[in-house]
Amino acid sequence: QVQLVESGGGYVQAGGSLRLSCTASVSTFSINIMGWYRQTPGKQREWVATMSSGGSRNYADSVKGRFTISRDNAKNTVYLQMNSLKPEDTAVYYCCATVPVVGNYWGQGTQVTVSS
Repeated sequence: QVQLVESGGGYVQAGGSLRLSCTASVSTFSINIMGWYRQTPGKQREWVATMSSGGSRNYADSVKGRFTISRDNAKNTVYLQMNSLKPEDTAVYYCCATVPVVGNYWGQGTQVTVSS
């Protein structure tokens, strides 16, 4: 199976930056897509950014130009550099890893709070 461990959340003022990290422990599976989602109480979980093992990056319109996703395939680690943070970015951020055919795996989440 796949186990995901996230870190890097915190409390920052608007305009500040944070860097999230997520490392996957894998037995015999190969991870294709890794990415980030976020969720606020009372709202649906929304997609933020994803990156394939081949290096393709995709971002939600709300974070384009501000967030950057990267990954180290050898370490099965994905990062999310968040700059120019806004209060509306406040949420619990979840790491996700996709194993082809098998399915998706999720971390426990890390809280990001941006004050105005």
